[in-house]
Formats: sequence, structure tokens, C-alpha cells
Amino acid sequence: MNAIRFPNRVHYINHETVSAAMVKGARIIEEDALTVIANRGMQRGAEMHAMTNHVFIIVDGEAEFVTGGTMIEPREISPGQTRGTGIDGGVTHHLSKGDVIAIPANTPHWWKDTSKTGSVGYYAVNFAQ
Repeated sequence: MNAIRFPNRVHYINHETVSAAMVKGARIIEEDALTVIANRGMQRGAEMHAMTNHVFIIVDGEAEFVTGGTMIEPREISPGQTRGTGIDGGVTHHLSKGDVIAIPANTPHWWKDTSKTGSVGYYAVNFAQ
């Protein structure tokens, strides 16, 4: 059995690179079990990842974000990656700048509503199991 590894070197990404990544949504670190994405999310369908734990750090905008519950019309789009049209039940969180939310693997999550600001800027710190 292979151990899951956190990168064993320092990663520095300057603010110009991070700002450019935030505009289009891009990975700024990807090594071993760690992926960090600078992203701008908009209202969209629900998703669930079998082997990925998330920490979302909100840096701009606000959104209604749902975790847990049951995915509506789930379909596996690739191994371990499930998408759906929404979530039935679950817990709704109002996320805004400065908030942090951790989502364990196998937990449905959904950017339900970003209409107040159009989108939400966030860092997704992903750690694969």
C-alpha cells in the first residue's frame, strides 16, 4: 500500500500568478496528494468526490453553498467524480469573504446561489485520500 504524501518541498506562487489563475480558474499547486486551485465559482450543479477532501477559503463575493443531503439525478462523470442537478436536504451555508469551509470526501456539495455577487472567488485546497 502506498502512503498518501504531502509535498516535501516549499511552493511559492507570486500574487500575479495567483491573480491570473483566479480569473480563469486554474491549479496553482499540484504535487503528490495536494492540489490548490484559485477559482471563481458560479451557481452550478452539485458534485461529490470519492477520494478528495476540500478546504474552500472564500476571498471574494458571496454564495449559498449546500453540503450533505442527497444528490438529485446523480451521474458518475469519471471514476470517483459524481455530478447532479442539485441536492435534496443538506445544510445551507451563507459563505462570504473570509469564510472557510471543509468538505470531506464523499460529501455532496453545491454552489446553489451566487446571484448576489454573480460569483464567488475562492481557493480550493484539495487533499486526496
